[in-house]
Parts: sequence; structure tokens; C-alpha cells
Amino acid sequence: MTNMNSSAAGRRERILRAAVRQGLVEPDRAVLAAFVDLDGVAASVAALHAAFPDTVSVLHTFAAKANCLVPVLEELRTLGMGCEVASAGELAQALAAGFAPEQIVFDSPAKTRSELTQALELGVAVNADNFQELTRIDEILALRPSASRIGVRLNPQVGGGEIAEMSTATATSKFGIALEDDGSRQRLLEAYRARPWLTWVHAHVGSQGCPLELIAEGIAQAVAFADEVNLMLGRRQVTGIDIGGGLPVNFLDDETTPGFDEYVKCLQAHVPALFSGEYRVVTEFGRSLLAKNGFTAACVEYTKTSGGRPIAITHAGAQVAARTVFMPSSWPLRITAHGPDGSLKTGEPVPQDIAGPCCFAGDLLAQARPLPMLASGDIVSLLDTGAYYSSTPFHYNSLPDPAVHGVRIDPQGNIEFLPLRPAETIRHVLARTGG
Repeated sequence: MTNMNSSAAGRRERILRAAVRQGLVEPDRAVLAAFVDLDGVAASVAALHAAFPDTVSVLHTFAAKANCLVPVLEELRTLGMGCEVASAGELAQALAAGFAPEQIVFDSPAKTRSELTQALELGVAVNADNFQELTRIDEILALRPSASRIGVRLNPQVGGGEIAEMSTATATSKFGIALEDDGSRQRLLEAYRARPWLTWVHAHVGSQGCPLELIAEGIAQAVAFADEVNLMLGRRQVTGIDIGGGLPVNFLDDETTPGFDEYVKCLQAHVPALFSGEYRVVTEFGRSLLAKNGFTAACVEYTKTSGGRPIAITHAGAQVAARTVFMPSSWPLRITAHGPDGSLKTGEPVPQDIAGPCCFAGDLLAQARPLPMLASGDIVSLLDTGAYYSSTPFHYNSLPDPAVHGVRIDPQGNIEFLPLRPAETIRHVLARTGG
């Protein structure tokens, strides 16, 4: 979490033990809860800001999809972040969190006419995904002017990383305008020539599983295209580059690697023009800011043995860890075992399945995972779950969304919990299912 070394484990244990003492994790009434270390979030944001040199004007935005809880977004705003949104719902959440329109970037690949109209009326930055969207923006701007920064998302088609589903710059990606398709570059250059209000270029290569060099290659293509536009027009029409986010997260241990400083060094080596001061820059990091600054705690309801293998039935499964359950090889999670009081369990590791509550056989967080033998009443912690996971629930079996708590520890060691999202009740579940 905050300091990615052995002290991180001790910090998590202290938080969990305090949560148990305060009844935030307990059998029957609070069998599942998520925690976001706000001190760690502040440290991650500070590291991001420090990594970029003063030679370039940068607006760092947080990708709301990574944790769309309004109090989390509000916290990030107070730390000097902007907000990247990809739906009308996320735009509403960003506005509710207090972000000014000029601090927000709208990036959905399927923006409706009314969504575009709202964004342009507010002055929210817009990255158009395709030529049809550009035509739609033409029609809206013909009726009213806008203060929005408007750009186009390019697909630099530089290839994919280890996880195909997280790679957005492949030859056939659904995102952006394919730069290398026949006739596409020339058509795009003409689009900029015809629209003086097109002043930004956007590219996002992917996230988890994408190496830094691949990300840098895609950004280099975006900068080269911006240079090409300005050379063609004989003036600086393109003034900004939105380089997206995508810094991979290390889910193997407590080390934060790669860091933002390593990312910037890679960009400086591959795209030096980005740091010349000629272009303003926007970033859109999400998972890399939040993932390691959170964990999810779940009570063990039952234990059993099947086929000779121990199984722990917990209250965390696909409803809060969909990617891990459905793509375990791409999204493995570290899990720690704790006693009922939250203290770390000791003892010889025993291979055991960690199962969730959902009613299908594949609802497993881990298979044959060596952990101290779990018992009914124990607690498991799912590490590195500050992004996505509990903030993006999957409503399988109509399971209620768990509470999400913010955490701060003062210099005297006092632990403070702040409500980020209350636990759903069965009444809430009925309300959202038409009951």
C-alpha cells in the first residue's frame, strides 16, 4: 500500500484488526468489506506528479472506471487530479465530486448525441472516437459554440500486449481511428484541415500486460501525427496530446513496479518531443493509482473437503472479483489468511481452494493456493483491489454490494475509517431490481 515493502503487510493487518474491533468486518452483519488506503492514494498521486518534469504542462486525470465512487473521486480532486470519464454516469459522478468541466475528459467510444451536446455545452474536453462522431460534433457546434478542448482518438496499431482484452492498439481494435488503414491517415489529416477546433490528439495503447516500450511506441505515433498536422497547415493547430494511462500493476508482491518515474524515463527515451514544451499533455491513469492502495476482506463461512482438497467458502467471489474469477491466469490475486480478530494466521501452508458465494462452480478466487489452514469464522484478504473489484460490482445472484471504507492513519498511529460507500441492504437490492 503506501510503502511497498514488508511494512505494507503490517499496515494492512493493523487496518483489518481495527476494522474487526469496530464491527466493519464481522460474521452475519458485515461479511464482506473493502478498504481504500487514502494515505497510499495520496502518495501514489504525489509520485505521479513528481515523475513529470516542469518542462511540460500536464493535466493528470484519473480514469473514473477504475474506482467511480464519488468520495474517492472527490479525494483525488483535492490531490490535484482531473477526471477521465467514459459514460454519462461517470460524467455525472465527476461533476458530483466537484471537478470543473475543464478538468474532465470524455472518452466513450459510443457517445450519444445528447451526451456530446451536454459535454460540449459544459466545456468538457472530448476525444472523438471515429469519423461519424466528428460529423455529429460538426452538427452540434453549428448550433452553439463550445469551450471544450476537442481531439481525435487515434489507433496507432502498434500491436497488443500479453492480455488481448486489455490491448487497445491492435490492427482491429474497436477504439479510435485506425491510422495505418488504407486512406485513413489522409482522411484524418483532411478532417483536421477542415476543423480548426480540432486541437488535440489522443492515443491509448492498453493497460495491464502492455510493456512500457509498446505504450511509448503508440504515443510516439500520436506525437508524430500531431507534428504532421501542424506541418501540413503551417501553424500550431494541434496544441495538446492526450497520452492515456495504462501503466501496468505488479500483482505478484508489494513492490510498486514499474513506477511512474520509470514510465516517464521510457517516454523521454522514445518520445523526447513530448517533453519539448510544444504540446500540453493529459494523462489518464486509473488502476496504477488505486490498485495497490486497497484490499477486500471476506469472512470464511464454511470449510469442507472435496476430492481430498480443502475448500474455504468465503463471501468474496465473482460479484467483487469478476476478472479474477473469469480470467484467473490474467488476473491472479494475492490472498492472505487471518484469524477472526484480523491477525495474520500462522502455520504450515496447505493447498486449498478459496471459493466465493456465487452459485456456479467456477466461482473461485484461487485453486490449490497454499495458505495456513482456514476455518469457519476466519477472514481472507484479497490484496491489490483498490481499483475495480468492489467499486465495480457484478450483481450475480442479487448479492448486495459491500461497504467500502476509506482509511487514514495519523502520525500517532490512530486509525480513522471514513465511509466511501455504505453496504447495500436487501431493501436496496429490491429497489434496483424493480421491487
